[in-house]
Amino acid sequence: MVSPRLRHPALAGIDEAALAEFRAGIRRRYSDEQILEQLRASAERLGRSPTMREFAADPEAGLHPQTVIEHFGTWNAAKRAAGLTPRRFISRDELLEQLRRLGEELGRTPTARDLDTHRKQMASKSLIWHTFGSLTAALREAGFDVPVGEEKLERAIEDGVALAQELRRLPKMTDWKEARGRIPGLQSEWQVYRLIDIDAGPWAAFQYLIRERLRAEEIAVHADGSLLP
Repeated sequence: MVSPRLRHPALAGIDEAALAEFRAGIRRRYSDEQILEQLRASAERLGRSPTMREFAADPEAGLHPQTVIEHFGTWNAAKRAAGLTPRRFISRDELLEQLRRLGEELGRTPTARDLDTHRKQMASKSLIWHTFGSLTAALREAGFDVPVGEEKLERAIEDGVALAQELRRLPKMTDWKEARGRIPGLQSEWQVYRLIDIDAGPWAAFQYLIRERLRAEEIAVHADGSLLP
């Protein structure tokens, strides 16, 4: 008898027993041990017991997490069978302590890129976002000096002044992108771009703000954006 949920005409002729037999055959494509080996290999690559999302994102994992669940009933049951410890709940305080330890190791405020680079010792970015609403909120709660709103723009202008003095001209977006690769904590060029809330020419407006700050410090700027010697 066909389940009432199979209402589409194309599904009307499906026999549930035949469908169950078909599914069982599909599942037999992988033995339990093959699936457990996939889990162990993924954990080895990741450096920790994988979540369903991490396993699905693993390009070297050869099957979908749902296949694992169909064989073992639950994701955690499969991980226990593989000898992996299911990921326990991480408290808010533990997440903050992880951020503080990473900051101490780096000697500065961690960035989202740092979380990716140190993912073997850190909770996932998605968990931090889910728990605190944003990485900025988490960092501020952990005690880091993270500018928000007008503070971000002020910090960007100060960084722009310093970069202009280094380059001896007002920085372009490409200059800013290059500088971010060597100056820890520098906001990205697109973060700065979005801070300038005007419809046209946000980066030119940012350069103007840098020029005005330079002038306030009695540093002359040519019309082409170059600084006087």
